[in-house]
Amino acid sequence: MPLQNRVTPTGDLISTSARGTLLGNRGGRFHAANRTLTGRRWASRQWICCVLEFKNRQRDVWGRFYTELFFLDEVTAFAAGHRPCFECRRRDAELFAHLFSGKRRRASADAIDRALHAERLNDKAKRTHRRNIDTLPDGAMVTLDGEAFAVRGRRLLRWAPSGYSASRARPREINVDVLTPPSILSVLARGYTPVWHSSAH
Repeated sequence: MPLQNRVTPTGDLISTSARGTLLGNRGGRFHAANRTLTGRRWASRQWICCVLEFKNRQRDVWGRFYTELFFLDEVTAFAAGHRPCFECRRRDAELFAHLFSGKRRRASADAIDRALHAERLNDKAKRTHRRNIDTLPDGAMVTLDGEAFAVRGRRLLRWAPSGYSASRARPREINVDVLTPPSILSVLARGYTPVWHSSAH
């Protein structure tokens, strides 16, 4: 049985045999010794998104130190409220931080984490944000009819654990519930290009 370590766009953790393309964590360990989840879903505000391989490091998944998580792609990670890691994805993280601040001086990791933690959660539940769909940048994730869709040009791509399973025309002039936190929407609008799963192409 796969571990309950795959992140959905709503930030929920599910078990699936489908493989993720990115790794991440939520600031530490929140699984039990028997490799099941506790009642918590994060250890700190540091929700990050990493590459699968870095400097030949071997990870003991759900071992002593971290509750490793996996994402379909960076669009999914952003929807759940994760940011790029400053160690294994330094270039992406630096660009993200500069665009996050909107100024010449980049935002610190702590400032980003504080802002995102307020935007991604309503107590322990996922916080959504109501927006006009015409204003959303590519890479934003929305919910329609109870399903998650990624915005890509004039299309909406339906999210599934194994990839984007279908697409539909992007509607116009309607308000939708957006899963991607507002600060990340601003980063996307300012020019950050997220990593997409191959099924999005």
